[in-house]
Amino acid sequence: MKKVLHPANERGYNDIGWLKANFSFSFAGYYDPAKVHFGALRVLNDDYIAPAMGFGLHPHDNMEIITIVSKGALEHKDSMGNTGIIKAGEVQIMSAGTGIRHSEYNPSKTEETNSFQIWIFPKEEDIEPRYDQKSFTGAMVQNQLTTLIDAQKSENTLWINQDARLSMGQFNVKKQIDYQIAYPGNGAYVFIIDGSVEIDGTTLNKRDAIGISATESFTIATKSDATILIIEVPM
Repeated sequence: MKKVLHPANERGYNDIGWLKANFSFSFAGYYDPAKVHFGALRVLNDDYIAPAMGFGLHPHDNMEIITIVSKGALEHKDSMGNTGIIKAGEVQIMSAGTGIRHSEYNPSKTEETNSFQIWIFPKEEDIEPRYDQKSFTGAMVQNQLTTLIDAQKSENTLWINQDARLSMGQFNVKKQIDYQIAYPGNGAYVFIIDGSVEIDGTTLNKRDAIGISATESFTIATKSDATILIIEVPM
């Protein structure tokens, strides 16, 4: 098993007033040669967006872009004509493919939005751009991982143009999660949204992360109530 630890307090950070952003990997003005990507995982941004503010229309291409709203909501508009509100408990995915433009705003006048934006390199480039969104509020079961996004198409998950899988779960203290790598050769980036856990002798607390590779499985033991995001990607 290979491990790379990314403590929360060593993430990049940018505060431009309406946006407070934490970068797990090199992004915008933050650059760390040791944190450019983890396999096909290129970006994991932990964003706090002020009320009635957001990202104006901007382009992307050849990237799988995932947004998970943790608190509040985001209003989405794109060049394909999609519009909608992504609320806490919902997940959005876009295959940028040959090119897409989109905007994201916090529609609330009073409540801050916290969201995670994830970029994963695609398996196939220059595909037709695609957008999808799904609520997992009713699907989450306490003390179980729920698959949010997967390479295999299913009505229960969102589809990604990559041999990747994203899973999330909320767990009570003193629980054990045995994770099996779904796609041979993949690694897993484990991000602790909240709480405290232990993996192979390493303790991780809120917003800490660890990249795990060169193994077929690993075990997570919760040291407190915890919310865990696992991003499995080709290495």
